[in-house]
Amino acid sequence: MTDHLSIALAQINPVAGSLAANAGHIRAVRAAAAARGAGLVVCPAGAVSGTPLLDLAKLPAFLDAVEATVRALAQDTADGGPALLVGAPWRADSGRHNAALLLDGGKIAAIRFQAVTDTGEIGAPEEDRFDTGPMSGPVNVRGVRIGLLVGSDLTAGDVAETLAESGAELLVAMLAGPFAPGCADGRMQAAVARVVECGLPLVLVNVVGGQEERVFDGGSFALATGGRLVAHAPLFAEHLLLTRWERGANDSWDSSEAEMIAPTEGTEALYGALMLGLHDAVTKSGAPGVVVGLTGGLDSALVAAMAVDALGPERVLAVRAPLPGGPAGALADSLDDAAETVELLGCRLDNVALAPVLKAADSLLAPALAGRESATAADRLHSRLRAATLTALAERMGALLLSTVDRTDRLLGLAAEEAGCGYAVLADVSKTAVLDLARWRNANQPAGSRGPAGLVVPERVLARRLKAETPAGLPPVEALDELLAGLLDDGLPPAGLAGRGHAAEMVAMVWQLVVQAEASRRRSPPGPRISRRSAVRLRRFPIAGGFVDLV
Repeated sequence: MTDHLSIALAQINPVAGSLAANAGHIRAVRAAAAARGAGLVVCPAGAVSGTPLLDLAKLPAFLDAVEATVRALAQDTADGGPALLVGAPWRADSGRHNAALLLDGGKIAAIRFQAVTDTGEIGAPEEDRFDTGPMSGPVNVRGVRIGLLVGSDLTAGDVAETLAESGAELLVAMLAGPFAPGCADGRMQAAVARVVECGLPLVLVNVVGGQEERVFDGGSFALATGGRLVAHAPLFAEHLLLTRWERGANDSWDSSEAEMIAPTEGTEALYGALMLGLHDAVTKSGAPGVVVGLTGGLDSALVAAMAVDALGPERVLAVRAPLPGGPAGALADSLDDAAETVELLGCRLDNVALAPVLKAADSLLAPALAGRESATAADRLHSRLRAATLTALAERMGALLLSTVDRTDRLLGLAAEEAGCGYAVLADVSKTAVLDLARWRNANQPAGSRGPAGLVVPERVLARRLKAETPAGLPPVEALDELLAGLLDDGLPPAGLAGRGHAAEMVAMVWQLVVQAEASRRRSPPGPRISRRSAVRLRRFPIAGGFVDLV
């Protein structure tokens, strides 16, 4: 029996499927924790494999490689240094499990499986569907009986109660919890509930980083008995959080306050999530940088600012490739606004003259389209040619082409052609939120930013957005975003939407636009999912013959 235990919470950013790189990262973190006197290093769920794994977790060859990697890590613990708790997918009894593995003394000392189904919010992304395992007792770590909560086990009171009744002295939660507004508070509330119910302290480590359409926000912490917060790691950054625990006279464990970094909230947290998702989409793909097509509008200016914040100005190429048409003077204004945006951000600007390309295409197709060409068809053709030009430029550089389309336009099918884009930063961000983010960024510099302080989006661009009108027949932006949220995120029926002030005719029109845009959404590039339920990805409708009559 021991009376002291130092636990290091390793809030790391693994890469899905990169087993060797992840194992090397875990070894480095363990060495750093050992130098600080840790007796136990706790890594998040999926630390060895990365997450989400999607169908990769079903491949026997991959699971074989995971097991070999874990056994190699276990051999490292024969050096007498800290014990390791790592998360990985694991096969047992014909099932695939979200597992926590205790590595100590040169071997796999214990294995525990997630016991409850994923919630998709607090504990693990719902894309990774693992088989549930039995509720098991605690594991012994250097004479301390530790109860393990894997993934969504944190949300289930009976799992923690079973551990406490089996003799656990301290609870350890290993999560891969994705970001959504209020998610950090949800994890904290669930953890406090477990501490109060069981009378045991709890440490929680959450993965951090962007992967696929998920952004994991970290925010690891430790709670003493009674729910007292004694340590907290930052959001959206890797961090090694050391906590020191002592056994009291009544055999309970307590910890004095350690490092305490307050979590970000609101618009600041949303900006941090998008910035991290963009950074990892680029770096984990091995791309040297990004290309952003500037239009002079708010969406493209904000995307460029986020790219500079995430990557630095030297890795961002802004391109002006304006399309002809529009009111007199509008083209000149948009060009000036794009130039000012680049000047504020300090990134490189290239200009591409599309007029010869568009003229050639129009001439080529003129005989075939004679007598039946519409202005809408011509505009779409020009947008696609612009997208193809930007795609070719990005591919020539090996860079990632960023879409500048927001959630509102994507849902309604009002977006410019996105084919060829590699990442859509604003895919789950409404027009209303885009404005809030731009205003916030002009007044603040986010943590970890590689961009300039102060103004990054020209004031004239913001003013133009405030005056901008939605397409004919649609309500103002704030009302439109509220209607889309109620219709798709909340799943409200027409009567419920009417109670929020939306006319039945408007609900029917918006619904029809959403259904008709399904095919274009399926061709859209991925982007960070930052809402609790993303209508862009989780709501899918038939491409042809969809149900359109809601009234």
